[in-house]
Amino acid sequence: MKRSYCSTDGRVPKMQKDMVRASASDDDDQDLRLIHDLRSSAADLFLREQWSEALALYTRLIRLCQDQIPDDDLNDGRDSERMAVFRRTLCIALSSRAETHSRSRDFGAALEDCDRALGIDGSHFKTLMCKGRILLHHFSCYSAALDCFQKASLDPQAAGAVDGLIKKCRKFEYLSRTGNFDLSDWVLNGFRGDCPQLAEYIGPVVVRKSDSCGRGLFATRNIEAGTIVLVTRAVAVERGIAMCEEMDENQQLVMWRRFVDKVVESASKCATTRRQISALLDGEESEVALEAPDMSLFRMEPERRECSDGEVDAGKILSILDMNSLVENANSAKVLGTNKNCHGIGLWILPSFVNHSCCPNARRTHVGNHLIMHASRDIKAGEELLFAYFDVKNPFEKRREMSVSWGFRCSCSRCKFEESLCRELRDMMEEMGVGSEGVDAGKVVFRLEECMRKFAVRGREKGYLRASFWGAYSETYTREGLFKRWGRRIPTAEAIAESVAEAVGGDERVLRVVTRNCGGGGGGGASGMDGVLKLGRGIYGKIVKKKQALKTLLDDI
Repeated sequence: MKRSYCSTDGRVPKMQKDMVRASASDDDDQDLRLIHDLRSSAADLFLREQWSEALALYTRLIRLCQDQIPDDDLNDGRDSERMAVFRRTLCIALSSRAETHSRSRDFGAALEDCDRALGIDGSHFKTLMCKGRILLHHFSCYSAALDCFQKASLDPQAAGAVDGLIKKCRKFEYLSRTGNFDLSDWVLNGFRGDCPQLAEYIGPVVVRKSDSCGRGLFATRNIEAGTIVLVTRAVAVERGIAMCEEMDENQQLVMWRRFVDKVVESASKCATTRRQISALLDGEESEVALEAPDMSLFRMEPERRECSDGEVDAGKILSILDMNSLVENANSAKVLGTNKNCHGIGLWILPSFVNHSCCPNARRTHVGNHLIMHASRDIKAGEELLFAYFDVKNPFEKRREMSVSWGFRCSCSRCKFEESLCRELRDMMEEMGVGSEGVDAGKVVFRLEECMRKFAVRGREKGYLRASFWGAYSETYTREGLFKRWGRRIPTAEAIAESVAEAVGGDERVLRVVTRNCGGGGGGGASGMDGVLKLGRGIYGKIVKKKQALKTLLDDI
């Protein structure tokens, strides 16, 4: 006969209740011991930066907690307390896994875990901090990040630690709206410490079809010279120090491979990055057939796990990088706060749509992993923004050769002008030896100026030719013997520099000539200094607002 554990009235005897509770308690203790061991082991792996292994243990811990939590609520008081323990543990595990995802740069997955943890405990301090940092530093969602930090600040353990992040969010939100950046204090401090953290900013620009070359970046309103039009962080950057002026081929190859690996990894872990990269020309597609992407594509938005770990075509990415990467040692760019022998290569999405011109109207400056683009002269609404891919202080033939090596044929106004020079002017320039090696540079400058007067070359076209033979001008104005011989028979260095800067943009070499002839920037008096500062603003734009900071930069030239 089967033994019954129930009394005649159907109730479980007290002794049997105690036995069941003891058995359940043993199971609870076993589960809690396993949870404790998993948390301890995962935390140890996290501290050792073994992200994959830590993720595996946190995932196991999360599943264990989920298995213990039923879909429906339990009314039993003991079970409610037990469920509270598992829910609290699940929240902590999700928060810890989110932090691990963040450290391994899988930000979409990290945000999903943050949201799941906050669904359990909307005021969980660690989770709010993790989500806020991701929104602030990776997705540049400053208002959403501010909301997280403000909620976290209500927690007793915040103890003022969140105040700096709240202040940064407010500052970045302001900068992202106004573009009112100023690096003067960093410059005056001698670039000491870390590079300043910059907010993402998209000014009055839009991507659309270009008459000259597929798609380009266009101004949506009038832009004053020096105005910042774009501040954006790189998808990836790789840098190295060259022992001499240029990196050898092996160094370049190693740098390139590391750079490609970084881009592929970023694309594999972020759907927004993949979509942005895919919008770029890869060398096999016809850019004429490609539609201009909506500007919303370039504003980072938080995404979820289902958007991560997507398929990445490494071959296509390699082709895209061949066409769209930017180097940091170009004369058209200025890199602030790095070793002068530092060379780099990076991918900045929106600037990749900017087309080349040998008479550019925009210039880029690199600070940390950010690219800052500003108007180097006044730009009208509807006008295309253009910067130089290579050194445009070269004769027409050399520039044509360089443009072909980049895979295009430049047809800017300067190239058209120099290509259409009348035969008589070309013959006269050739007869004088203009551009030839071993020729007296001062004589070249003198004869070229004579040619331009004879053929009534005026305005910006005069600046084009002076830029094309900048080597001769620079040598004449910086070599004492040549300047003594020819200085009174040719225009002043300030006039030449202003002409060249107006035509093709200024750079450090132009400033070097002017500062030398102004006695280091001050010898030419107030008017000379004003000219130097004007040229300096053409190079640095309005990111250096304080005059003393700009002078500090010019002193290093």
